[in-house]
Amino acid sequence: MTMDRSAFGKVAVLMGGASAEREVSLMSGGGVLAALRASGVDAHAFDPAQRALGELRSEGFARCFIALHGRFGEDGTVQGALELLGIPYTGSGVMASAIAIDKVMTKRVWNAEGLPTPRHVLLRRGRYDPSQVLAVPDTLGLPVIVKPAREGSSIGLAKVRAAAQMPDAVAQAAQLDADILCEQCIVGEEVTCPVIGTGDDARALPVIRIQAPDGNYDYQHKYFTNDTKYLVPCGLPAGEEEAIQALVLRAYRVLGCRGWGRVDVMIDGATRRPYLLEINTSPGMTSHSLVPMSARAAGLSYEALCVQLLSMAALDHPPAAPREKAAP
Repeated sequence: MTMDRSAFGKVAVLMGGASAEREVSLMSGGGVLAALRASGVDAHAFDPAQRALGELRSEGFARCFIALHGRFGEDGTVQGALELLGIPYTGSGVMASAIAIDKVMTKRVWNAEGLPTPRHVLLRRGRYDPSQVLAVPDTLGLPVIVKPAREGSSIGLAKVRAAAQMPDAVAQAAQLDADILCEQCIVGEEVTCPVIGTGDDARALPVIRIQAPDGNYDYQHKYFTNDTKYLVPCGLPAGEEEAIQALVLRAYRVLGCRGWGRVDVMIDGATRRPYLLEINTSPGMTSHSLVPMSARAAGLSYEALCVQLLSMAALDHPPAAPREKAAP
């Protein structure tokens, strides 16, 4: 991609933040910052947990690369602040970010659009009793996936194999979120598929098949070990990769996402039917992250990917051009 890097102006890479994924965000942001600087971009680190966002305007930043993960960075809050400041930013806008961070709201939209996603039961902290918790497996079967509705990186997630494990799993998730998502466990293959672009111009990158030890793709195996295998090309049967890419594009577009994202999918091992799990609107950009891996398989280097994403920075509501005064 050929473009004048100076046209980006002064760029803030937003990293760190106050969510439970702060550590991963710092790793993502560090990688993005180094890549943009190596590409000739005037990029600077900016941690919203340590500095007021208003400094972005007073210090003359022209656009932001959002490398924040989770709440206060991927949930529409920072996006809304940047809209008010009038500073274009990477990734989805306010509404799409707010919906996508909430796994239950995402499911509701996908269900309304007829897109396949595992069945679920929603429990709200302080509004359920022990009998309701123990009854979840009767509705969803076993095993059951229990997780906070608005956390990422598998933080707070538990795979429940016996009904007696439900109370502890729900209590763990409830420490992180008032909404606890109990989800049907789809047994089969786990894949993920990144998307780059907006609307009709959005395109799906190669699908990655994930093989974690004992099927346990948790926080540790995502970021801090080399035990997980990532297959790209994914090696799925003929036609399955294309079908998943088409499904992922629909899931991305109906939520109104823009810029980039990554959709996680489970393939039922018996029926080969894909099920949408969740969407990440500010995916990881660490050395273990999946979007750079998929992009590389499509011929796009890490540096080129960062520059392309930055080039798509935008506002939901860009300021209108000043109207010319009528001649007297």
